[in-house]
Amino acid sequence: MITLINRFEVTGSVDEFERVFDSTSEFFAAQPGFVRHRLLRQVDEPGRYVNVADWEDEPSFRRALRQPEFLAHRTALRALSSSEPHLYTPFPERVPS
Repeated sequence: MITLINRFEVTGSVDEFERVFDSTSEFFAAQPGFVRHRLLRQVDEPGRYVNVADWEDEPSFRRALRQPEFLAHRTALRALSSSEPHLYTPFPERVPS
């Protein structure tokens, strides 16, 4: 498992960013190796978001980024926001027993 954590700072319309992100989310959800994601909006600064996305493995994630259809999604998101994407290897989770 690999986890993408991507912080976004919206520089355009927040509503438009959320619409474009939703479309991008649909694209990724259809890709092999995609597991799940969550988009979180910062409470005290509504123009800041964090996307946490889990993938089966790094090659699956990289293949999705190379799909020709992804270019339009990336371009639209970059027109509305700046981002800081990084990949992480998860450690075991602890949940209450």
